[in-house]
Amino acid sequence: LPRAAALTAGLAVLLPVAGALASRALVSDEAEAGTARVAVIQGNVPRAGLEFNAQRRAVLDYHVKETKRLAERVDRGEVKRPDFVLWPENSSDIDPFRNPDASAAIDSAAQAIKAPISVGAVVEKDDGKLYNEQVLWLPGKGPTATYDKRQIQPFGEYLPMRSLLHRINDSWTTMVAQDFSRGTAPGVFTIDGTRVGIATCYEAAFDWAVRDTVTHGAELISVPSNNATFDRSEMTYQQLAMSRVRAVEHSRSVTVPVTSGVSAVIRPDGEIVRRTGMFVPATLVDDVPLRTSETPATRMGIAPETALVVIAAGGLAWAITRGVRGRRAA
Repeated sequence: LPRAAALTAGLAVLLPVAGALASRALVSDEAEAGTARVAVIQGNVPRAGLEFNAQRRAVLDYHVKETKRLAERVDRGEVKRPDFVLWPENSSDIDPFRNPDASAAIDSAAQAIKAPISVGAVVEKDDGKLYNEQVLWLPGKGPTATYDKRQIQPFGEYLPMRSLLHRINDSWTTMVAQDFSRGTAPGVFTIDGTRVGIATCYEAAFDWAVRDTVTHGAELISVPSNNATFDRSEMTYQQLAMSRVRAVEHSRSVTVPVTSGVSAVIRPDGEIVRRTGMFVPATLVDDVPLRTSETPATRMGIAPETALVVIAAGGLAWAITRGVRGRRAA
């Protein structure tokens, strides 16, 4: 038994290491479907002094301004024109479907850069439900496609046990006055011929929310986020690390447009090739490789994890059974 236990422990250590080394050959930055020139916009946010509604408008204006600044650089020949532009989550908390001024501001940015923009908006549908939505905006045409965030964040986008919390302390429920609703369909935008998978902020932490964009044809993954409320904490770096894992997991380039930083462009091998600072307006433009092949992680999904859980549960059951039998025999 001691030898068997030692052998099992050794295999438990060596097999994952061997698997990791063997899978290194699967990691590639080859542009299987060409490249796309992508612009990631970080407009920044006001630091303080603005009441909430004014701050929402300021954030939108900042992203419009930064996009127009990029357009001026393109017109001067300093930067090549991007194929499309990616704005972060909450870059327009003013609903562009219900507010003509927000719609006009977004369209002015799209027409200035002469490229489609994926805009992060808070949208109220006709049924009164609220959604954290990515909106694909074409210059002069307006919104042509949308993606509603599916994995919404507890205590940030909805309150679990709202009625109970309200009875305990009604001021607690004011931090999320209205719960967001969940989307139902994977987010894959076809932008200028490129299929871009969308996983909004918190969704990057969930295997399924990223994987199904790739299984639905995404050649590139984008993780639009809003980390402004976390200030300069480690949270933004943790989320950036998650995005690097997703890049390697599915062998896709990943863009991370964030309102206040750190925004980044990540290669399929997990290397960060471009990044911004925090709480500064910035733009990243990069030619990213597009890929279409599927990794074992993409094809198998949670099957390996399920198998490991079953094996672990079987081992635990075996150990408990042997222990019970041993005590009875004694």
